[in-house]
Amino acid sequence: MRETRLDPSQLIYPLFICPGKGLRREIGSMPGVFNLSVDEAVKEAEEAAQLGLGGLLLFGLPAGKDDQASGAYDDDGIVQTALRALKASSASKKLVLIADVCLCEYTSHGHCGVVSRTGEEYAIENDSSVEILARTAASLARAGADIVAPSDMMDGRVGQMRQTLDEEGLEQTPILSYASKFASAFYGPFREAADSAPQFGDRRSYQMDGANLREAMREIELDLGEGADMILMKPAMPYLDVIRAARDRFDVPIGAYQVSGEYSMLKAAFAKGWLEPERAMLESLIGIRRAGADFIVTYFAKDAAQVL
Repeated sequence: MRETRLDPSQLIYPLFICPGKGLRREIGSMPGVFNLSVDEAVKEAEEAAQLGLGGLLLFGLPAGKDDQASGAYDDDGIVQTALRALKASSASKKLVLIADVCLCEYTSHGHCGVVSRTGEEYAIENDSSVEILARTAASLARAGADIVAPSDMMDGRVGQMRQTLDEEGLEQTPILSYASKFASAFYGPFREAADSAPQFGDRRSYQMDGANLREAMREIELDLGEGADMILMKPAMPYLDVIRAARDRFDVPIGAYQVSGEYSMLKAAFAKGWLEPERAMLESLIGIRRAGADFIVTYFAKDAAQVL
C-alpha cells in the first residue's frame, strides 16, 4: 500500500575531483565525503554502479584559479579529465554523468560570475559570466558529460548554453537547470568541500530569496522557456513546498539536492547518538520524493543504496 517508493536508481552521488593521484582526502565538515583524485573517482564510480545508483554529479577543484575562471572551460581541466576517465571505465555504461556548470570553484574571488570592482564596491557582470558559462558547458559536453547542470543563477544562461551546445553539434546534450537555487545557510560545508567560499560579499544578489515561492515559479518558467530539459531544486529540506509547487505546475523531470548542510547536521546527530542513522536517512529521502522529486542528489546515496 506504500504510495511513495525510494530506489537506488533515483539517487545521484556528488563527487569532488581534485588534482593528483591516489588522493582521498576526507572533508572535515562532511564526514564520509572526500576530495578525490581522478583515479580514486573512477573507483568510486565503479562502486556506485554496482550499487545501482542513477548517476554522478561532478564538481572540480582546479590546481589554480583566476578572475576569469579559465579552469572551468579548459578542455584539459580537472572535471574534463575526470569525465574522459569515467567514460573509459565500465561504470559509464550504468551511470549518467552530470557535470555541474558554475564558476565559483574556479574564480579567485569565489563568486559564481565575473566580478567588476570599484574601490570597495563590486558587481557581478551577468552577461560576460553567461558567455563563460556557455563555453564551460560545451567543454564539459565534449569531454563526455551526459548532462550539463548550470548552478550559477545568472540570468539567461540556459538560453546561451542551449545555443552554444547546438552550434557545436551537441544538440542532444540535455540541460539540467538549477532553476530554483536559494541563497542558503545550508551550503556552508560544501564551500569547504569545493574550496568555493566568496572572498568578499555574498551570493544574495543572484541566488534567490528563501521567502519567495512565486518568484521561484517564475525562475523555473524562464529557464524552461530558454530550453532547460529538467530542473533541480536546491536546497531540499527547507524548500519541500517549492518542490511540490513545481511538481504540480511543470510536467518535466524534477530533481532535488539534499545539500551539504542537510547531510552534515544529520551526520552530527548520528555521531551524538541523537538520531537513528538508517531510519532518519531514509525518512529524509522519502520526504523529498513524496514532495515530488523524481530524483535526489545526495551525499547519502551510497549508504541509502546499501540499505535499500
